[in-house]
Amino acid sequence: MANQPAKKPSRAPRKTSRAPRKKAKASPDEILQYFKDMLMIRRFEEKAGQLYGMGLIGGFCHLYIGQEAVIVGMKAAAEPQDTVITSYRDHGHMLAYGMDPKGVMAELTGRSGGYSKGKGGSMHMFSKEAGFYGGHGIVGAQVPLGAGLAFAHKYKGDNGVSCAYFGDGAVNQGQVYEAFNMASLWKLPVIFVIENNRYGMGTSIERASATTELAGRGSAHGIPGIQVDGMDVVAVKEAGLKANAHCRTGKGPMILEMKTYRYRGHSMSDPAKYRSKEEVQKVRAESDPIDFVKAMLLELGQLDEAKLKEIDKEVKAIVAEAARFAQESPEPELSELYTDILAEA
Repeated sequence: MANQPAKKPSRAPRKTSRAPRKKAKASPDEILQYFKDMLMIRRFEEKAGQLYGMGLIGGFCHLYIGQEAVIVGMKAAAEPQDTVITSYRDHGHMLAYGMDPKGVMAELTGRSGGYSKGKGGSMHMFSKEAGFYGGHGIVGAQVPLGAGLAFAHKYKGDNGVSCAYFGDGAVNQGQVYEAFNMASLWKLPVIFVIENNRYGMGTSIERASATTELAGRGSAHGIPGIQVDGMDVVAVKEAGLKANAHCRTGKGPMILEMKTYRYRGHSMSDPAKYRSKEEVQKVRAESDPIDFVKAMLLELGQLDEAKLKEIDKEVKAIVAEAARFAQESPEPELSELYTDILAEA
């Protein structure tokens, strides 16, 4: 009998609504800290957008506005020895990991006071002290590097976990699956965090992926995956704790698909005409991660609108100081072109 042609895999239907959010398993102090951390990222990114518009930030600039709950929730589930690596949409990750807003903003403006001495810009910043191993400009390149960080944790026996972040656009890269295979084969302690913000550059996930349930992308390699409401910081932390426990007990890697959304274009040069204003407004109105936490704080009755506005004012002052520092910090000396390019062993 002749072989029958394989059936074409069907596309998974797009989910247009979220499951009702559960009661938060977090203390009032934790919720307040989440609010402050997410607000810092958003106000920082808004200021970065302004500086870019003024011509003070060159090159590319990818903002994290709308996705703040992902990194804040995951950082809340991390331990000091853990490491993190991500793509070029990296400002929020750096701030969540305790990097100084002044140093981050100065790097964006290419000044010597920046974390990479003004040579990396928005897309390439590092801080070994903070356990942050970059922003990376090549799509998907950070994923195998994240597996390498996990190998280092296992080799050193420090009980650390590597978190490798990438988007729904990068998930189809071949090197991602090579990293999945190696991480599973060697039982590496790495959490692959897919920040599914629905659009890879200007292409919706439905047009780019034959299967849109990204949490299952590691099934061929025996990697379990969980789909998470990435707009709910408490849900993210709970998933992060589960994934960390999985990795720390020698069970190998795990995938967390964060269902999130970016409000701005892919980068500052992207007008985002591939989606409607109504779509963005609907997500803002129904799922904004900061508004969600703000409502929780008001419901607890420990803070009122006046206090929340005071916190916002304090955060804006920190961001304004970072912008001032970034503009006043000197440009790198020409001699900096010849530093950090050779390591002698």
